[in-house]
Amino acid sequence: MRFMILLKADKTTEAGVLPDTKLLTEMGKYNEELVKAGVMQAGEGLQPSSKAVRVKFSGDNPTVTEGPFDVKEVVCGFWIFKVNSRDEALQWAKRAPLGDGAEIEIRQIFEAEDFGAEFTPELRDQEERLRSQIAS
Repeated sequence: MRFMILLKADKTTEAGVLPDTKLLTEMGKYNEELVKAGVMQAGEGLQPSSKAVRVKFSGDNPTVTEGPFDVKEVVCGFWIFKVNSRDEALQWAKRAPLGDGAEIEIRQIFEAEDFGAEFTPELRDQEERLRSQIAS
């Protein structure tokens, strides 16, 4: 099972304030633990939403909106964990070296088998081919 761990933005991250050496060191140790345990598949911090755009689809003309966006609707970082259960993802996430007020969201990632018969053998082959290309 794979889960995306979303770190919610706050006023500090949206202001573009970068973490200090202490937090970067703690995060590095945490990420190293995740990698050594075979849990972490990816993880990155994101620039503030003031540097972002959103694309809303309606009919033939997508609408583009420039950031910044409401801090309640913004993510400032993520991890992707591969674990055996949601509880295991939760246990790892709870160990993240985040300060007071930090908030994360844990969302399971769809796997091919979740889509049933609609995900035809041809679509499965395409998905596997694309994943192989990405990995190389």
